[in-house]
Amino acid sequence: MYRSYGTGRIYYNVTEVKRKMPSESILKEKKQIVLEMTERLKSQAGVFVDYKGINVVEDTEMRVKMRAANVEYSVIKNSLMKFAIKNVGFDDLESVFIGTTSLATSKDDPIAPARIVKEYADKLNNYFEIKAGFMDGKILSADEVNAIASIPALPVLQAQFLGTLLAPITSLAVVLKAIAEKNGAPADVEAAAPPPEETKSAEEPAPAEEKAIEKKVTEDAPAEGVKPETETEIPAEETPAEEHIAKETPAE
Repeated sequence: MYRSYGTGRIYYNVTEVKRKMPSESILKEKKQIVLEMTERLKSQAGVFVDYKGINVVEDTEMRVKMRAANVEYSVIKNSLMKFAIKNVGFDDLESVFIGTTSLATSKDDPIAPARIVKEYADKLNNYFEIKAGFMDGKILSADEVNAIASIPALPVLQAQFLGTLLAPITSLAVVLKAIAEKNGAPADVEAAAPPPEETKSAEEPAPAEEKAIEKKVTEDAPAEGVKPETETEIPAEETPAEEHIAKETPAE
């Protein structure tokens, strides 16, 4: 059925016009997609990529690496992304949404999306290209994304930082060990060895005490042939019986 609008001779097929209008369910679905993409644009970092020409094997391999690094990667619709960028103030990115576009984002490691995307951009030259990116609310050009991609991964950066903190302590330990070895023994051996005086037994007298004891023993010892003063001689006395016998015996 055709109807005429206005005075002109233009006719519209009402059934065809209704068919082209999106239903409420489709509009609701698109609004949800825009909200989800808006939240992704609030992540720490992300990279927009022109993925044309990548095959299934290469795409699968890259997605596995993305998941291992906790990076979310998906193909996006340019028309819907243009609504999302306006929600976060990325209006200057509108010019990059031409042709095929995919988005890699991360909430944990801001370097991971750029690093993995650059790896495959170098590997798949001419048909996997970086369009632009963002980090902490700032828009990045393709050159800036490539520069950031050269920064080591977060665990490597943490290890390097820890090594920097421990370097002075390690150097001090090396110097102390060298000084101890120069003096004749390692520092830990010298610390463990007791002083020379402590190695002798407590019952064993010192050399000075030994000489004093010997001197006293020599002075107190009696000379040869002299009886000790403690042994006093008792004079022999005649017993009463011997006196009686002597009196009764007549002298010859």
